Amino acid sequence: MEQKIKAVQYGVGKMSLYTMRYMLEKGIEIVGAVDINPEVIGKDVGEILGQEKIGVVVTSAENAKEMMQNTKPDICVITTRSLIAELEEPYMLCAELGINAISTCEEAFYPQNSNPTLTSKIDELAKKNNCTITGTGYQDIYWGQLITSIAGSTQKITKIKGSSSYNVEEYGIALAEAHGAGLTLDEFDKQIASVDKMSDEERQALINNGEYAPSYMWNVNGWLCSKLGLTVISQTQKCVPQTHTEDIYSSTLGMTVKAGDATGMSAVVTTKTKEGITIESECIGKVYAPDEFDKNVWTVEGEPTTTITVEKPETVELTCATVVNRIPDVINAEPGYVTTEKLGDLQFKLKM
Repeated sequence: MEQKIKAVQYGVGKMSLYTMRYMLEKGIEIVGAVDINPEVIGKDVGEILGQEKIGVVVTSAENAKEMMQNTKPDICVITTRSLIAELEEPYMLCAELGINAISTCEEAFYPQNSNPTLTSKIDELAKKNNCTITGTGYQDIYWGQLITSIAGSTQKITKIKGSSSYNVEEYGIALAEAHGAGLTLDEFDKQIASVDKMSDEERQALINNGEYAPSYMWNVNGWLCSKLGLTVISQTQKCVPQTHTEDIYSSTLGMTVKAGDATGMSAVVTTKTKEGITIESECIGKVYAPDEFDKNVWTVEGEPTTTITVEKPETVELTCATVVNRIPDVINAEPGYVTTEKLGDLQFKLKM
């Protein structure tokens, strides 16, 4: 009988309600869970999912190492923060213990172009202990594989242009804060947009020091260039606050965003390549008004020009299903920090 994949869930918040359920439905055995929230520490995973208890309780992060040494998981699924620096502790722990890890961290999708120093550090330790570390999520297909597949049916490309919007309410407080939701416009300018107001040299210095805060498309453009074999010669980003004419309550932030304050942001990343192809991608993340909904639109311009539109994608579910379906790819990959364009096209997995 084939042995079950054993997994640990690191971060027991909104996203984990899907990743844990999806893993169990696919036949993966959850052997541990980790969080810092005292309200969930000690609770059974089944209880958190609204199901029968499965005999696995949430462990405090300070005891994560001991728990993983005892349970010996094949994979650790991390659904916590949005910047790779915020994942250094769990990523390095997994690399130290030789445990494969996959995360929904947006920067982790292609961190080589935003925090190469930490990426190399994780890569070196993972290779030493024969495990694979990566990041994935909604962008793996809808900002990545879908676009490169269209490119594969195009004779000549001059530009790739994309725009994707999503409701920050659905992803937790870390993502909402990263988008400047709830800030006044003055606060947004100082805390979020200030990273755009610098020279290329200043930006590169921040990147080299691991201090740069990229928008999600910064890493997506790097992934696309790597997948398509393009050579980046310049890359810039511009973050613009989004507002609404009426007050909007955010349950995630636990506050009312006043009319005229930032409900989130639009971030446009423009990448120019040696091959003459420009990639211009925009992500719009904000607290939605009642009439707003997710939308994903990409155009590959050239011969021929093709546009694909996905309206109202279930981005949370798509993110978590992508993570779970990627698990066998990560387990079977070469050791090190390996981004998903190196793991092959994502495939549906009936059971694991």
